[in-house]
Amino acid sequence: MRVLHISYGSPMIELSKALRSMGVQSTSCHFNEHPFKFKPDICLKLNLLPETERYTKIKQFLQESIQTYDIFHFHFGETFFPDKKDLEILKQAGKKMVVHHHGSDIRLLSVAKKNNPYVRVKPGWTEGKINNSLAVLSKYIDHAIVQDHELERYISDSYKYIHVIPHIIDHNELQPNYPKGKATPLIVHAPTKRDLKGTEFILEAVKQLKNSGVSLEFKLIEGMDHQETMKLLAKADIVIDQLRIGSYGYLSTEAMALGKPVICYIREDLIDKYPAKIPIVNANPDTITTVLGNLINTPNQWKSLGVKGRAYAKQHHSAQKVINQYIEVYKKL
Repeated sequence: MRVLHISYGSPMIELSKALRSMGVQSTSCHFNEHPFKFKPDICLKLNLLPETERYTKIKQFLQESIQTYDIFHFHFGETFFPDKKDLEILKQAGKKMVVHHHGSDIRLLSVAKKNNPYVRVKPGWTEGKINNSLAVLSKYIDHAIVQDHELERYISDSYKYIHVIPHIIDHNELQPNYPKGKATPLIVHAPTKRDLKGTEFILEAVKQLKNSGVSLEFKLIEGMDHQETMKLLAKADIVIDQLRIGSYGYLSTEAMALGKPVICYIREDLIDKYPAKIPIVNANPDTITTVLGNLINTPNQWKSLGVKGRAYAKQHHSAQKVINQYIEVYKKL
């Protein structure tokens, strides 16, 4: 079983590593260098080539990949070419394919707003673009993977088979550093897109709490590579992820694995879809000031939440617990 993952992202890299630990010949490939300096197995560095040469490079890589791999695992709905014409080529070559959606590539605003008044979507991912992408992908691919039930709803009518499988982290690389309950906690927030994550509400909450006399240190992580971000998360006492989307993502899982209390918005209708006693402190744009203030004022809870978060991440996101679900999907292709 030889698997190629394209075309970007930390979850893709960790999944590929986990597959190799189970004896699967898996390779992760980024087409372009990533600003967060992720380290895939292969990087084509198309961003360094003149635009006229990029098509030739990717076409050559496609032909080489057809000779090398049995299964093509596409992430974020992207394939070799923007128009996805490679799907027909791969089908004619008898290759197996699966698509892995991670968020903005399928999040339909009209659907999300029915259960979430706070949600935002990336402007570039219009509903027309998403629907067109899904129509092409589902024409050639029967199996799709999403990480949670928030995402499942957006593609429920698109694919024959939908698999809800948690993303994978390497908890051995993320050693816990539990908060000590100090008088002035370090609170960290690391948004990729401020509007999508509700950063403005977090900044306002921090301002209001400071003005009311609450002692805290706040660090907004932006423009840093992944390694630098992890170092700051490891130093944090409290991590705030996102307040708009309604489910927790990769950053929350990394923070839990590091033993940190995590604040994130989980939609009420989705809470029972997760394993029982998920140790995330739930807050939305309307409640973040109160929730954050209460957590700061109860430092005796920090380590307890961190320990529970670490255990949760190991139980539900470690390779040993999750990877076989991905391998079973491959066997069904």
